[in-house]
Amino acid sequence: MGAIATTRQAAIAVEEEAQYLTFMLGTEMFAIGILCIKEIIEYGNLTVVPMMPTFVRGVINLRGAVVPVVDLSARFGRQNSAITRRSCVVIIEANTEDGPAQDIGLLVDTVSAVLEIPASQIEPPPSFGAKIRADFISGMAKVDGKFVIVLEVDRVLSIDEMSQLAQASPAALEAESQ
Repeated sequence: MGAIATTRQAAIAVEEEAQYLTFMLGTEMFAIGILCIKEIIEYGNLTVVPMMPTFVRGVINLRGAVVPVVDLSARFGRQNSAITRRSCVVIIEANTEDGPAQDIGLLVDTVSAVLEIPASQIEPPPSFGAKIRADFISGMAKVDGKFVIVLEVDRVLSIDEMSQLAQASPAALEAESQ
């Protein structure tokens, strides 16, 4: 009987802990659940695409597939990330509302670690005061006495919202030139 209780407790503990990839943007640490992450690659061989929003740095060829690369810092309304030797592209699978999932690259300053964060260590997102849109944050985790912003990847990388911004970009440029 004791073995059954221990097994149940272990199953509950597994459900309450999830693994997250942590990374840095400037001096802030962010996290994304590892279930949507496909791989992490070195930054390089990027092809710039004209008339795209400033947060889309370009595209890469990933084993024959065209993958857009989004600069998360710029997506959050900050300056574009400075490219250093530690800059990485995290390839994730983003869900779309009406189509198949799409691979998207996230440009980050540096990848930190994969951490198991218990659900009890994740607080709800703040309603104000964050430096990024509140709907981009799924929670605030406390790791080693510091806050880690857990991102809501499907909101940050909403394919529909980003395509609307891309369509608005050429119109805005055209209006400015007149």
